[in-house]
Amino acid sequence: MENQIKNVTYKTTNTYETLNKITSQTKRVWVVFHGIGFLSRFFLKYFNELPKNENYIIAPQAPSKYYLKNEYKHVGASWLTKENTALETANLYNYLDAVMAHENLPTNSEIVFFGFSQGISIALRYLAYSKLNCSKLILYAGGVPTELKKSDFTHLKKGIEIVSVFGNKDQYLTPDKLIEENNKLKILFGDTIQYLSFDGGHEVKKEIINKLAE
Repeated sequence: MENQIKNVTYKTTNTYETLNKITSQTKRVWVVFHGIGFLSRFFLKYFNELPKNENYIIAPQAPSKYYLKNEYKHVGASWLTKENTALETANLYNYLDAVMAHENLPTNSEIVFFGFSQGISIALRYLAYSKLNCSKLILYAGGVPTELKKSDFTHLKKGIEIVSVFGNKDQYLTPDKLIEENNKLKILFGDTIQYLSFDGGHEVKKEIINKLAE
């Protein structure tokens, strides 16, 4: 007898978290995708120094939660793995569609997509799938999915600001890996990318985010 893989469809619920409120003074709406091992509520702390009246932050929550370091104390989460990737990606799109529909964002605010580490792959894939527009795309210390093509992003408006951020001591971005990722970005977005490096490793720095909000 051979194993058979079968699928079922069912309704599920997931959380997401926001920071600040949308008002008539809101200038920017950030959609921020955390890295592996984070929870959305802890990821939001990196954005809490942004001017509250000007910035509204939405942090989707990766669905696959697990205990960190086998201590059964602290919980982290992952967006995707190599297991059933296509199916899990479709589930993520349904979830993110629901988040965006629930927020019903104002049309006069700038939209900033921000991905850190594994969150970059989700931010880029969702932009390609949803055909949403944003005024700024920030890709912070992570890799670009290999299946994406330049044609996936032709819907983005001219003048979009694209920023690649990386630490000069990032253990995951070796010199060869950095060249590879920069080449992939150039294929997707041409020569319009801004590169911002900082002294540090695979970490989120508030001062970098504060600078990017200027």
